[in-house]
Amino acid sequence: MNAQAFTERLFSSMVSGDRNEARRLVQEARGEGMAAEMMTHEVFWPIVEMITNLYRQDQLTALSHHYATRLMRMLLDQAQSEYIQGDRNGRRICLFSGPGEADELAGQLVADMAEAAGYEVFFAGGGIANDEILEEVGSRTPDILLMFASSAGDAPNIRVLIDTIREIDSHPDLQIVVGGGVFNRAPGLAEEIGADLWAKNPLELLQQLTTNPERRATPEQRTVGRSVEKRENRRVA
Repeated sequence: MNAQAFTERLFSSMVSGDRNEARRLVQEARGEGMAAEMMTHEVFWPIVEMITNLYRQDQLTALSHHYATRLMRMLLDQAQSEYIQGDRNGRRICLFSGPGEADELAGQLVADMAEAAGYEVFFAGGGIANDEILEEVGSRTPDILLMFASSAGDAPNIRVLIDTIREIDSHPDLQIVVGGGVFNRAPGLAEEIGADLWAKNPLELLQQLTTNPERRATPEQRTVGRSVEKRENRRVA
């Protein structure tokens, strides 16, 4: 099956709110041998990005956006139940996303795939204040704090959050990871704000977590001690 052509057909059915056609297309692809994991990485993730980008650019109406995001949530829930679950790896992730519906869909997609890959995941979505995140990190003691599909409005708070964690230094082994969303639209931002690891999509993220579990930001990357003026010079989309 041609994944790109299938993605376009499925996207068209989703933005028009055709639930029956969307389900039929997915069932047809599954019947032709496309595994749930492959469908998520090669079809669902690109569609989530299309929904987000077109809506941001005012090329998708609010109605079509709502149709597509609600249908995507249904399809992701169904796909998750079919993922092959790997052995538990003993690593824990606290995961947060941007506040929009599509942002949270991207976060859910990552949470489901990370669980299947063996991680213990606590996914809260978007709109969580820094003090609550810090409290959760303190009580859960995760190995990884992951902000995925964050919005431009989230970036300043994430910068402050990373600075605060570094300054307190109560979790020296915590790996801070970002990806998707604003970090895809502003190259270099993730490194600039002191993230330990970053990735453009869920597949790359899982690969990075597997191959670079010990990677940490260099002192030059960390923003602790930088002037406020320098911090505010960075513009994000």
